[in-house]
Amino acid sequence: MVKSLRINQGIRAKEVRLVGEKGEQLGIMPVSQALEMARRQDLDLVEVAPTATPPVCRVLDYGKYRYEQSKKEREQRRNQRVSLLREVRLRPKIDHHDFESKIRSVRKLLGEGDKVKVTVRFRGREITHPEIAWGLLQRMTESLQGVAAIARQPIIEGRSMTVILSPLTTQKAKPSEVVKGSAKTSEVVKGS
Repeated sequence: MVKSLRINQGIRAKEVRLVGEKGEQLGIMPVSQALEMARRQDLDLVEVAPTATPPVCRVLDYGKYRYEQSKKEREQRRNQRVSLLREVRLRPKIDHHDFESKIRSVRKLLGEGDKVKVTVRFRGREITHPEIAWGLLQRMTESLQGVAAIARQPIIEGRSMTVILSPLTTQKAKPSEVVKGSAKTSEVVKGS
């Protein structure tokens, strides 16, 4: 959100340090004289540093300035990636193939740049054998060794054992690259 600045008659100081449109220092002068200079150039007088003594004002097109500031903010928000904590749940008595598919889903989530919480949930008397869950989480972390780092070691929380994995690279695969690669593959298949 663009902060509002004092402009033209909204400037309350008696004297201001004036900066020109191209960034050149024009010196300290009364506000009335600075306003007159801005009017002659069909621009606005904008107070950019109100806490300085005397306050710093700049001669510029205020509408254009606000537009550029909001554009910069939007760009920063777009480039900002929020890392989510996703969860994958397992059971102590999981079959080999099911375990492999869980590894694939964790690998996919890590590839998207998210942290993953792998949880082994106990039911009934299964909690009396935490070494089974420990073994499962060890196998999981060993198979994801090149993709993930352990952010938090396995711990027991109530009736479950959890480990948190974070991706080694936070670079997200671009969808355009994936589409290009799949299009090339389909062309090769059609040609043969």
